[in-house]
Amino acid sequence: MTLPRFSCLIPAYNEAARIGGVLAAAVGHPLLDDVIVIDDGSTDGTVDVARKAGASVLALEANNGKTGALAQGLASVATSHVVLLDADLEGLTAADITALIMPVHSGKRDATVSLRGNAPRLWHWLGVDYISGERVLPIDLLRPHLDSFQALPRFGFEVFVNGLMESSGIRVEVVQWPGVASPSKWAKRGHVQGLIEDIRMMQDIRQTVPLREVVHQVQYLRGKGSAARPRRQLENSGSPA
Repeated sequence: MTLPRFSCLIPAYNEAARIGGVLAAAVGHPLLDDVIVIDDGSTDGTVDVARKAGASVLALEANNGKTGALAQGLASVATSHVVLLDADLEGLTAADITALIMPVHSGKRDATVSLRGNAPRLWHWLGVDYISGERVLPIDLLRPHLDSFQALPRFGFEVFVNGLMESSGIRVEVVQWPGVASPSKWAKRGHVQGLIEDIRMMQDIRQTVPLREVVHQVQYLRGKGSAARPRRQLENSGSPA
């Protein structure tokens, strides 16, 4: 039996002040073959921080948005699985990365999704963050859709991938990360710009999938949805608007 192998992708835009902590946990991790930072046109020295930490860097000249950056990074993955991490996580440790990987490494699950300690209260009540940026996924699930990723809105990646996961019937585990936090957009950009970005994110999600599909995705990720919906419905829900 061939054991799964894992590459880590970290999309980043102007995260020089925060990405160092994430890289300290990821670079050199024994379960990761490599750590690749996809610099999405940063102007603040993110590239220098990443290289000094020992990560490989894919430097994009223009800002593509998270989905566009991930599409380019995924094309370079040579392992069987990819570990996706946001660049601004606080409190991340190597043990957290291990916890995210092990259900897949052991064969117990096909994919994992994190639930951070500071996720909205509603997400904790539901038991899942359906737009979590920290996941372990089989690369074969993603590779056929690289062109589709390029056509998605900037914040459409997670809900699009949720649809792929469900339509493939893969087994998912939600991994609790009580000590890990992600700063809010207003904390990073200021109240006004943060609110604007939150609104844009929700608009992108609604442009990618209808609200009823979001509800179904939450049920699926919690293990309460059917993985055998009619194929036509799955194909319709998994296409970018």
